[in-house]
Amino acid sequence: MALLQALAGPWRRVKRESKAKLSICSKVCYAIGGAPYQITGCALGFFLQIYLLDVVQMDPFYASIILFVGRAWDAITDPLVGFFISKSSWTCFGRLMPWIVFSTPFGVISYFMIWLVPDISQGQVMWYLFFYCIFQTLVTCFHVPYSALTMFISREQSERDSATAYRMTVEVLGTVLGTAIQGQIVGRVDIPCIPDPPFLNMNNSSVVLEEVNITRDTGSLSDTRNAYMIAAGVIGGIYILCATILSLGVRERQESSELQLAEPVSFFQGLKLVMKHGPYIKLIAAFLFTSLAFMLLEGNFALFCTYTLGFRNEFQNILLAIMLSATLTIPLWQWFLIRFGKKTAVYIGISSATPFLISVVILESNLVMTYVVAVAAGMSVAAAFLLPW
Repeated sequence: MALLQALAGPWRRVKRESKAKLSICSKVCYAIGGAPYQITGCALGFFLQIYLLDVVQMDPFYASIILFVGRAWDAITDPLVGFFISKSSWTCFGRLMPWIVFSTPFGVISYFMIWLVPDISQGQVMWYLFFYCIFQTLVTCFHVPYSALTMFISREQSERDSATAYRMTVEVLGTVLGTAIQGQIVGRVDIPCIPDPPFLNMNNSSVVLEEVNITRDTGSLSDTRNAYMIAAGVIGGIYILCATILSLGVRERQESSELQLAEPVSFFQGLKLVMKHGPYIKLIAAFLFTSLAFMLLEGNFALFCTYTLGFRNEFQNILLAIMLSATLTIPLWQWFLIRFGKKTAVYIGISSATPFLISVVILESNLVMTYVVAVAAGMSVAAAFLLPW
């Protein structure tokens, strides 16, 4: 009897390992969970600054303060949330999933409040600063455990790598979706200036035109505010849908987190080991400066297209061209990376956008040239996507 049990043991292990493999449905559900962070990040990155200046009509100094403090707070919340998650205990739903589930409704509410213009004369700056920082905290409570969830969905490294590939695909599509939703909804209500009415005579035309323009500007501003709220509602609905699919379709496995270490490593010992690893430090530094460059471009692109180039009605389409170009050229850069190496791909990919960005500034405003620059910038963004992987 003992001999039969010993012989049956390996077959049971094989059976358990086959059952431990992730299904395509589980991988897709896991990947969908990465969309909210990318969708909201793109919408805020491209549109928040011009929203504060044009729609809220805030002083540029205070708008810059809100954006800077929000970004800085986002950098602070990442390690803090990670620390608190590491101290949390396991529940019947897992250790990470409760953070994702309970942060979602509050994150959606705070995101919607960012795109709401309060009917108050004083305190608008504090309103947007508060809800922007609250949203950054809540979306961190969603994304940090989601990123760590990779290690808890399977014990097989190949399965985790496959799930990560699904996730990266959905995250890239999420950037396109966020840009398309926000841009197309807001862009539809941009009303151009009206021509001079033919029935106005020379004596009272200036007075009447001023009244008509004030009425039209007020109506256009109200429509634009409503459009931003509609876009926020749509993105908030997608946020909730993705979180629901993630929580219902992915099971967090406690046994997947078991570490095969002879001795536990403390936080500071691990940090010391990481900081001594030269290639990793170089990679992080390169990713940091590349991200800063794209964040500056992202934050100021709307203002540049609208007021410098004069393409207010084409802004959302130019953004869409950038993100579509980034999505479609990722396979090309993946092939280039395999063929010539990651360093060569990153050097050529990121630097290729520089001459196009310089040309759009020094040359006369031209819509066709702007679209060419948008496609080139998108190709550079695609190369940057591959840098940390």
